[in-house]
Amino acid sequence: MAKRETRTTTPVVLVVDDEADILELLEMTLLRMGLDVVKASSVGVAIEKLSTQDIDLCLTDMRLPDGDGLAIIRYIQAERPRIPVAVMTAHGNMDNAVMALKAGAFDYLSKPVTLEQLRVLIKSALRLDDVVTVSQVQALAGQSAAMEQTRNMIARLARTQAPVYITGESGSGKELAARLIHGQSARASGPFVPVNCGAIPENLMESEFFGYRKGAFTGADSDRDGFFQAANGGTLFLDEVADLPLLMQVKLLRVIQEKRVRKLGATQEEAVDVRIISATHQNLARRVEAGQFRQDLFFRLNVITLRMPSLREMQEDIPLIAGTIFQRLAQESRRSAPILTRSAIDALQRYGYPGNVRELENILERVLALNDGQAIKAEDLQLAPVAEEMDVLTPPAEGNTKWPLQEYLDRIERAAIEEALEKTRYNKTAAAKMLGITFRALRYRLERLDME
Repeated sequence: MAKRETRTTTPVVLVVDDEADILELLEMTLLRMGLDVVKASSVGVAIEKLSTQDIDLCLTDMRLPDGDGLAIIRYIQAERPRIPVAVMTAHGNMDNAVMALKAGAFDYLSKPVTLEQLRVLIKSALRLDDVVTVSQVQALAGQSAAMEQTRNMIARLARTQAPVYITGESGSGKELAARLIHGQSARASGPFVPVNCGAIPENLMESEFFGYRKGAFTGADSDRDGFFQAANGGTLFLDEVADLPLLMQVKLLRVIQEKRVRKLGATQEEAVDVRIISATHQNLARRVEAGQFRQDLFFRLNVITLRMPSLREMQEDIPLIAGTIFQRLAQESRRSAPILTRSAIDALQRYGYPGNVRELENILERVLALNDGQAIKAEDLQLAPVAEEMDVLTPPAEGNTKWPLQEYLDRIERAAIEEALEKTRYNKTAAAKMLGITFRALRYRLERLDME
């Protein structure tokens, strides 16, 4: 390998394209931005430049005479992983963009590349050196293999602009993971906007997501930004994305592809620079098979998957996680944290946690509220046996008959909902997640069972 040249203090961008006029145009644009430019017209020349010069960013076309941009991405991932690489794709060809993102590209631009898009990408990419390292990710406590793998993956995801799809059971920390990805990324100084897709009435979704102009509909007394405008320059976290209606899925797909939105009542679209992170506890692939979720949108959201492990998979981490949560809860209530005895820790490790970390936090919060300063013993935790906790088909003591069937099922449903509401201190969003249903479905059940 040739000796690498000493770098200058000005950021250097390697531009790869086999069309001379595009190379010249990009070079002029980048020079006006105060950047140095290195040019290449093939995969071979690009790799030679990468091996001999200090490059801060690579911008490459997908179609090249001796290969494609994926070869350059793979070389950078293997040999120069600190260099962010973005690809230029033909307008409307999202398949190439998705392949590039899966291979490790930082972001993509659709041709013809606009000056506005280029500036946004350059600004984000050249701030990547500020990304926090894996060793600094302490918000997810634990030393188990599952947790270590999760932290490593989060650090890797922070170095790309690719859409991330987070899976995992309710209460496993999907939003926390999304916040960590955002907080360690080049977008950390931008907004993080979380949206519970299951909590928005269907008739308000378009105005909530895209905003509206004054007079767009009755009650629109002034202009208002939507979630996309609020997240501009940052990250939009779509929790329970499986609950999006099909019509909204079509509109969301278009925004992801075009990176532009139009407010209700507006005649012009506006560019938005938003990274999408989505999550759900449901099996989105099965919803695609059932025709309840668009396959093309699923492919756009599911460029990179992060699976959050359940607490049952990290039993050895429970003492550390419990201790961390207990200390935080005690500080918030301005009191000293009582000692968790060995019997209490053993009981916590034996428990099944259908609600995962969220349920563990609820247990510890309840114990702290009832504690009078004594050491916490196993019986103080008031943990139900796992079999009883998971057996939601056990009806209340009264009315043990199983018929009429609907009344029997209603009793079971009412008991499960009441227990979830009590455990979450009547936080309906949290209760819905614990029950494994959507917020909208919980509202329907509360109304049907006359529990409002």
